[in-house]
Amino acid sequence: METQVASPAAGSSFDVVVLGAGFAGIGTAIQIKKNGIHSFRMFERAAEVGGTWRDNTYPGAACDVPSHVYSFSFELNPDWSHQFSGWAEIQAYLVHCVDTYDLHPHLQLRTEIVEARFDEAAGRWSLTTDAGDVVTARVVISGVGGLVDPAYPDLKGLGEFGGEIFHTARWNHECDLAGKTVAVVGTGASAVQVVPSIAPEVARLSVFQRTAAWVMPKRDRRYSERFKQRFRRHPRLQRLFRWFLYGMSELIGPAIILDAPRLSRFFERQSLRHLERSVRDPELRRKLTPGFQFGCKRILISDDYWATFERENVELVTAGIEAVHERGIRTKDGRDHPVDAIVLATGFALGLASAPFPITGRGGRTLDEAWAGGAQAYKGMTVSGFPNWFILMGPNTGPGHTSVLVYTEAQIQYAIQAIRTMAAENVRWFDVKQEVQDAYNEGLQKRMPYTSWSSGCNSWYLSDGGQNNALFPGLASEYVLRARRFDPMEYERADFRGWTGGRPAQRAKA
Repeated sequence: METQVASPAAGSSFDVVVLGAGFAGIGTAIQIKKNGIHSFRMFERAAEVGGTWRDNTYPGAACDVPSHVYSFSFELNPDWSHQFSGWAEIQAYLVHCVDTYDLHPHLQLRTEIVEARFDEAAGRWSLTTDAGDVVTARVVISGVGGLVDPAYPDLKGLGEFGGEIFHTARWNHECDLAGKTVAVVGTGASAVQVVPSIAPEVARLSVFQRTAAWVMPKRDRRYSERFKQRFRRHPRLQRLFRWFLYGMSELIGPAIILDAPRLSRFFERQSLRHLERSVRDPELRRKLTPGFQFGCKRILISDDYWATFERENVELVTAGIEAVHERGIRTKDGRDHPVDAIVLATGFALGLASAPFPITGRGGRTLDEAWAGGAQAYKGMTVSGFPNWFILMGPNTGPGHTSVLVYTEAQIQYAIQAIRTMAAENVRWFDVKQEVQDAYNEGLQKRMPYTSWSSGCNSWYLSDGGQNNALFPGLASEYVLRARRFDPMEYERADFRGWTGGRPAQRAKA
């Protein structure tokens, strides 16, 4: 069901504007409202909320983080059906959050922000929509995410294919794959879910692998009604369970994060045992065995991905793609693979290399110019020269081992602290000092050579220059502690009397 749309905001002014209505945007809006700030607007370019879980509806799409951790700490859900919930259930949870906290009056759908400019004298951001309307805001909190737009592979002749072709993040539900010959290009996080889901119904499935991945058993399970009822009656028990799951992820974190073969070897052995149990053919096992350290690329979880290659109608192709033609795919070994449909399981274009749209800060400097040498932000949230602009899940804030929402909620609280300070002290703008930002990021990059992500594999974590601007080189608990307090002394400031929305309550329920 489509979410109610707020009235157009052309020519309007707000204290806060939130960009995006996925987990980050919805969580931000809820906390803004809880803190007594009512002059705010959420902009979402799509026709519905949900972000990732609105867009990724391919067969088998599910979260690879336990549901009780992959949800807001302030809005626990005792009714998750599985340990790892599917996309529809997560999307329903997000719609529930919008309804429960009555965000509809603040939500404007089908509206994309295409440009932002900061007025230093007024201390306000001017935001231009795709309809040409201009709204202004004292503070902008960007929750657009780095993994939003599909990444399409640079394959010769891709546009010449005469059959159905689509990306997993833009699944064509009008295309019935039953009885067809299908190619899946890619073997990452979406492929390990979609391949086992469509293999039983297609006539022939060819999976084109460039690099084998480490896959761990998922061990998903359905929660019984008795289990859910216990959490409904005892919310504290559910919160304890959530802490247990989070604690377990932190315990295994060092084996994934650190360039420490002795730590990762235990999990590598577990994965190889899983492979041996799933695949009988030694040659096929060899092709599916990764040649890089555990943790260097994203760890995948699945109980049935590897086993799917035991099916007679499924083939693993490792020769490498030379070109796509009208009838199928030709590999570098000269072999032709005629197919009726091509599914691109090739991930997302990392949105940390450049600004999501033209953003101009102090002195006419754009964010693309500021990030010409690589995306950087203080604690991943604020960029020098761009006052009152907060990025959620910005540079070096991604986790490699636990729920992204642990980081997101810490960032939301940091931004809320800044807004409360602005309102209480009549601050026109806060702009993080360049030397503070530089010192922070130099410290992060000095740690990167000691992480598994720098141990030799080529992953989406790394920029073209080999720099990791995506992940945080430590545990989630470390990041939360770093982001726990907004310190005005780390920021340049300009005072201004004119905060329009009133002062937030001195004590907010979080």
